[in-house]
Amino acid sequence: MIYKVLKKIPFLFILFSLFISCNKSEEEKTFHAKKYPRLIEFGFNLNDFNIVNDTIKKGDTFGTIIEKQNLNGKQVFDIVAQIKDTFDVRTIRIGKPFTLLRSKDRTNKLQYLIYQPDRLNYYIVDFRDSIQAHKKIRPVTYKTKTIAGKLNGSLSETLVDFKVDPSLAPKIAKIYAWSIDFFKLKKGDEFALTFTERFINDTIYDGVDSLKASFFEYKGKRVYAFPFAPNPNSEKVDYYDENAKALKNFFLKAPLKFVNITSRYTKSRFHPVQKIWKAHNGTDYAAPTGTPIMTTASGIVEQAGYTTGNGNFVKVKHDKTYSTQYLHMSKILVRRGQRVTQGQVIGKVGSTGLATGPHVCYRFWKNGQQVDALKLKLPNSSPIEERYKASYLKKMQPLKRVLDSVATASIKK
Repeated sequence: MIYKVLKKIPFLFILFSLFISCNKSEEEKTFHAKKYPRLIEFGFNLNDFNIVNDTIKKGDTFGTIIEKQNLNGKQVFDIVAQIKDTFDVRTIRIGKPFTLLRSKDRTNKLQYLIYQPDRLNYYIVDFRDSIQAHKKIRPVTYKTKTIAGKLNGSLSETLVDFKVDPSLAPKIAKIYAWSIDFFKLKKGDEFALTFTERFINDTIYDGVDSLKASFFEYKGKRVYAFPFAPNPNSEKVDYYDENAKALKNFFLKAPLKFVNITSRYTKSRFHPVQKIWKAHNGTDYAAPTGTPIMTTASGIVEQAGYTTGNGNFVKVKHDKTYSTQYLHMSKILVRRGQRVTQGQVIGKVGSTGLATGPHVCYRFWKNGQQVDALKLKLPNSSPIEERYKASYLKKMQPLKRVLDSVATASIKK
């Protein structure tokens, strides 16, 4: 009986050992799987390489970086010549990241160099058999987001409160430049925005891309803005309201970004230099010397020069009806006959001519007669052509519904 039991022990021991071995093998597989997950970057499984991550430092060149690597006598000069059409190594800049992928064997030989000039683009230099370089672009996705609420301070501050990139604020201000004075918006005014954000590799936030729809409460009324390309053969986009009227006016409100009116258009004013009563046929905007002066509408420079009274001045003819003039410049930046676009800087504020301090005198002509620009009802840009209006409304209406519904849900809580 004892003999039979002893005889079975080796068999049981072998069976137990196999069981332990199988369990150990499975545990090792699990252990290794957890320890070495696949790490994919730049199209490579980084687990297959010895990796060096670094940034370009002062004094670094492409040559100094790779000549320390095991390249089996390959000359830097030859490498640079082979890849120059794809990757100009002279463009590498201090602070930009690069990665070296080296073999895992004893040679530790350089296989690839990856240089990243920005978050979106990168270059791969392949050092294996024949030297090659490739430019790659990370995939970019766009996500649409709608927010609504009430202003709590400036627009930039409010966007930060909503965890939105504040760089969207100047884009919005530019779109509404002819319709809303953002300095006059009040705390508590309602707004809603639909915009797209860029993401690299679907995860890395890369900022706001564009505004798709919006409204701001201004003087008790919602002012809407929707983008549309009125010319199907052009990618140029303008913004229109819910009735397909252009937000952009034919004229800017003033020739300076920041307005400080010191003297208005009048038929009788005591001239501060000549010390006599005479008409003042313009509007004076005070600003520091050197402040950029913009043309308020596109046109052709009709005059650019100097007179005793006007100092350095520019006159722009916009069409058969309207012309504008800008006086007392410290510097003229355009020439006679030059075509200028709305908002283009044509000169700098000064105090040349009959002036007691730095300012620009802005004069306005309608049908050859000088008029008060502040009291004139100025024309808007052309509305959407009737043949494209139905297409615009079809595109705009669902965007407006989203704005209004999100605003109702968020603001009216």
